[in-house]
Amino acid sequence: MTDMPTPPVFVLVRPQMGENIGAAARAMWNFGLDQMRIVDPRDGWPNQKAVAMASGAGRLLDAAVVCPDVPTALDGVEVVYATTARARGLTKRVVTPEQAMAEARAHGVAGRRVAVLFGPERAGLENDDIARANAIISVPVNPEFPSLNLAQCVLLTGYEWRRQTAGSVPSEMEMAGADWASAVEVEKLSQHYEERLETAGFFFPETKAEGMKIVLRNLWSRMPLTRADVQIFHGLLRQMVRWKERGE
Repeated sequence: MTDMPTPPVFVLVRPQMGENIGAAARAMWNFGLDQMRIVDPRDGWPNQKAVAMASGAGRLLDAAVVCPDVPTALDGVEVVYATTARARGLTKRVVTPEQAMAEARAHGVAGRRVAVLFGPERAGLENDDIARANAIISVPVNPEFPSLNLAQCVLLTGYEWRRQTAGSVPSEMEMAGADWASAVEVEKLSQHYEERLETAGFFFPETKAEGMKIVLRNLWSRMPLTRADVQIFHGLLRQMVRWKERGE
């Protein structure tokens, strides 16, 4: 067993257009996947339209394995997922791309090879293809328009693989060279505004003054301020005071 999961093989079954094969290669390489197998491409192989569309992902096409049929393409594979948007009258477990790639990661860590089947653009995978799969991947799309382009389906699945294996962070802050303001700096900013607003008669009536000051302090503490932000707010208030004094 290894901590580094073996990446899945993406199998394009009877793809009809070279452009879609190239777009699928780009989608795979976007997410670090480079194992492509192509079953009986309609327009033959190699395909210049696929190469043109693949752009910087042409290395995937150079290494792609062309197979005559699905059983050959699944050689050495132990776990198979089939992508389809339609019910096919087969008793089969159905999972989302997210769940499928979470399972694929677990299989990969255990050293088991996983393959994902993607069907041709016009009608998708046939029942004979799907019957070879352990589970179906179904994307929760609009039921009134469930059709996904081949490359779109590859992209969604590849994205979920990347999420499972690259340690992506759901949310992060780009600091652009700034540092967060310290609690002391925020406190001094709060005091500066409180003092100036006191002088300006803002805290009125007196019976509500303490509550207003608490709300103001809470406002500053809630804001995710950088040191640059604090300096801007200090400078803004100083300039407003100078402008008022010049006016008087």
